[in-house]
Amino acid sequence: MSVARHGTGVAPVLAALSSQVHPVFMLPPLAASAFGAVLAQRVTSTLVAVHLFVVFCALYTAHVKDGYVDFHRRGEDDDHPLTARGCRLALGLATAGFAVGTVALGVLVDGVAALLCLPGWLVGYLHAPQLDTNPVTATVGYPLGIGFALLGGHYVQAETFSVTVIAFAAVFVVILAGIKIVDDATDYAYDRTIDKRTVAVVLGRRRARRTAYGVMAVGLAGVVALVAGGVFPPSSVGAVVAFGVIAAVARRTGEDDRLATMLLIRASYVFLALLVIAVWFRPLS
Repeated sequence: MSVARHGTGVAPVLAALSSQVHPVFMLPPLAASAFGAVLAQRVTSTLVAVHLFVVFCALYTAHVKDGYVDFHRRGEDDDHPLTARGCRLALGLATAGFAVGTVALGVLVDGVAALLCLPGWLVGYLHAPQLDTNPVTATVGYPLGIGFALLGGHYVQAETFSVTVIAFAAVFVVILAGIKIVDDATDYAYDRTIDKRTVAVVLGRRRARRTAYGVMAVGLAGVVALVAGGVFPPSSVGAVVAFGVIAAVARRTGEDDRLATMLLIRASYVFLALLVIAVWFRPLS
């Protein structure tokens, strides 16, 4: 069975399979899982590892399915390293890994821990071609996956939820939804020719950008409000300032949506890192 489109043998197959690991988009959900564990204060490394593996498998499923649909079904991409059969094999392996990890969490923790894993895989598998044809689901799918990764990472440690962890998940979903609107605008021209109704396609690129930064501003304002309400530690404001500065730079990139997305994704890394410091060390408490 041919797996790789370019070359034969073990090395090309492994290269084709590993090409679907996209660190830029995989890091935020994995980091959110670990952050959820940090919020639990009591961390068991085995449970962290298993949940990270489950989240990784869900993300890998999303990337393989998206690439399969965009290249083999829509003809959107110019090239893809996996054959159609290779995509199906990769999907099968990722789904099997996801199932094993989910069952393990069900045994090691409980059924709720296992159920919290399912939304991430469902969003990943259904993103293309189902969810990405509607502006709402195309925008919130990835952020919701990250929100559930955070909640799941917390629950497998604490076996309960707190107002703080739910608030963090909500803030992440809102801010990342804004970033996703900008990211989707990078394919605006092509998306208009098919059935992908992203926010940029529906509103136009300029209005979509204004909407994106407005959504991000709401998320940042939410952090400040939660700090004022005593839900988040005071030093969380530092994460707001850092993200806001980078977002301001991204906004000045004009029509370069790809560069803006790159800056905003990295701003989310900084945002998360500073929140970890705020929660773990509580420097201003």
